[in-house]
Amino acid sequence: MKILHLPQGSAEWLAARAGVITASRFVDARATLSRASKNGKAGDPAGKAIEYAWQVALERIAGEPVSEAFATWQMRRGSELEPEARMSYEMKTGLLASEEGLILSDDGVFGYSADGLVGDDGIIEIKCPANCQKIGDIWTNPEAAADEYIDQIQGGMLITGRNWCDFIMYCPWLEPVGKELFRKRIVRDDAYIAELERDLNKFAALVSSYENTLRAEAA
Repeated sequence: MKILHLPQGSAEWLAARAGVITASRFVDARATLSRASKNGKAGDPAGKAIEYAWQVALERIAGEPVSEAFATWQMRRGSELEPEARMSYEMKTGLLASEEGLILSDDGVFGYSADGLVGDDGIIEIKCPANCQKIGDIWTNPEAAADEYIDQIQGGMLITGRNWCDFIMYCPWLEPVGKELFRKRIVRDDAYIAELERDLNKFAALVSSYENTLRAEAA
């Protein structure tokens, strides 16, 4: 793996991610049709995967981000709270988590923005949701708390080679009842990672085919 020490959210970080298949989008990269339709047969790439593949292909050619995504106030809130969340985690666990801007696979095809590397074996994944129901769901059903992010979490372990991830939900609104920090440890699942890697390699091939189409000389 290759570690790029760039502040997350900076122009340099955004540029480094351009054309990279990132862990936060692994769930989209794996999206497939559940049944046959006019858009293809069951198992073919779904709309989210196709859209993301074209985005990555275009970024490889442009050499810069081309996503139409914009920062919502919830996204900005999450970025602002992340250092607080990391500090709270360190205080409550006694562990140190070093933020790393972008970690790339050896070939540079895949990337993971690590919210923190812990020792030699761990990583942390921080979420700071503003949705009240999501916050409540995490505390009422902790077993399923990280299910929505499992591709990103196991993908982070795939890229970093690490063995566990502490999933963190940070919500300072719950500080009056001592529940501002939720933590759940997710251990490396090699069987899941093998399936994830297989699907990601298929997606990478799709991106390459789109890139080749765009680079081909016009008839």
